[in-house]
Amino acid sequence: MTEKPLILAWADFSKEKDNLILSLEFNADAVSREKEIFDINKGRQEEIFRSFRSSRVIAPILLGIGVGFFMVYRNFDPTEFEKIRWTGTTLFWLGVATFFLIIRHLFYTLRLFILADGALSFRKCFELLFIWEFSTAVTPTSAGGAAVALFVLTLEKIPPARTAVIVIYKVLLDSIFYLLLFPVLFLFLGFHFISPETTGIHHIGGLGYTFLTVYGLMALQGGLMFYGVFFNPLGFKKLLHWITSLPLLNRFNEKANKFGEEVMIASKAMKGKSWSFHYKAFATTIAAWTCRFMMVNVLIYGIYSEMDHDLHTHAMVFGRVTSMYVVTLFAPSPGGAGFAEAAFVSFLSDYIPKTIASVVGLVWRMMSHYTYLLLGAAIVPNWIRRLLLERMSTK
Repeated sequence: MTEKPLILAWADFSKEKDNLILSLEFNADAVSREKEIFDINKGRQEEIFRSFRSSRVIAPILLGIGVGFFMVYRNFDPTEFEKIRWTGTTLFWLGVATFFLIIRHLFYTLRLFILADGALSFRKCFELLFIWEFSTAVTPTSAGGAAVALFVLTLEKIPPARTAVIVIYKVLLDSIFYLLLFPVLFLFLGFHFISPETTGIHHIGGLGYTFLTVYGLMALQGGLMFYGVFFNPLGFKKLLHWITSLPLLNRFNEKANKFGEEVMIASKAMKGKSWSFHYKAFATTIAAWTCRFMMVNVLIYGIYSEMDHDLHTHAMVFGRVTSMYVVTLFAPSPGGAGFAEAAFVSFLSDYIPKTIASVVGLVWRMMSHYTYLLLGAAIVPNWIRRLLLERMSTK
């Protein structure tokens, strides 16, 4: 998922660190190196580590599937439900959707591999993406993924400067993608791509206002981070210090200063990077997000054959899904479970009957979200075990 404003995510970190993770201890050199960057307080460590437990998978799955089936029950119309034909063609398009899911993961893996700049193998990046997605899926969407990213990369002993580049530039790339995508969608589709009720400047609606608010926050975050990383990191740090010196924000001052320092580290590490580096990183970002959203179009095509399948309709569905993704960024449930299933019906109700939209939304979440929960539950214990074995071998 896209992150919440990163300065808020960084407020989860503190100045002191006794241990990196509950029962894991690293040698003095490793601890000394890690303390130079991204300190995580003990409470936050425990929260992240608990999110890796397989038992945490149950709640979001039950919540999401429960809401999904409730939406099907609430919107059930026998006449519309009969229009769904589970044929060989449907299975084919489900296979195509699975293909998009795999390709999406590979593009995200490739982006991490590019940003790691040799610090991680492609196979390691592939594995870490599962861990990253798993933890995000069992953590409230509003909590963001920055803390998880820092935690995972620190455990893998990535050089501090490279960790800064990976985490900060990843968030910046996602923000740039969205900031460029929505003007393009507006140019070709108008206001209506935002939501069914958003038909013009004087007819925005509740979903439209929510979207515009979140988009404005994304634009502010992206613009400031771009300025800080590529133009004036010291000025960016001073700006954060000034903002968080205000009476209502002064409790964030220390964290903001820390974040400003990390932006300066990332900015220094980015100097001298070739255009090829930036092009590859952004190209993989575009490809990964496009695969994420196109998966919905493919599922609709396979399940509801009566929808118009002209280019404009598919572009509008694509736009609605991106808008929905932004609106659900601050959902308080793990991985947006429950909220995403309900929002899916609301955002596509004028293109797909609600009964069918409920079914498609449930299938979509089972494939794109719960897949990572189940696979992550299998991968994470082995990852933890490997770290423990490495610790024991270094004693």
